[in-house]
Amino acid sequence: MNVFTIFTLLGSLALLMFGMKTLSEGLQKMAGPQLRNVLQKMTANRFMGAITGMFVTASIQSSTATTLMTVSFVNAGLLTLAQAISIILGARRSASRST
Repeated sequence: MNVFTIFTLLGSLALLMFGMKTLSEGLQKMAGPQLRNVLQKMTANRFMGAITGMFVTASIQSSTATTLMTVSFVNAGLLTLAQAISIILGARRSASRST
């Protein structure tokens, strides 16, 4: 590895973190009680969370995007860690079936 590769890696990581922070702040501003209620109902238990993760992943055809959105929802305080884990597991399960 040379210095350019290391700086490229660090720059990419910084850009990802900046994007996640910006997305989280935007979600916090946009999220009203209605979005919070919908997310709570969709992830009422682990099974529903996994089904939600599978459905979202199948809809947008990207488990990575589903995971990033879920992490942003947790960072914005819209989901708990337990709810996020069930969504991510559902997204990964859906992605492994499509390949």
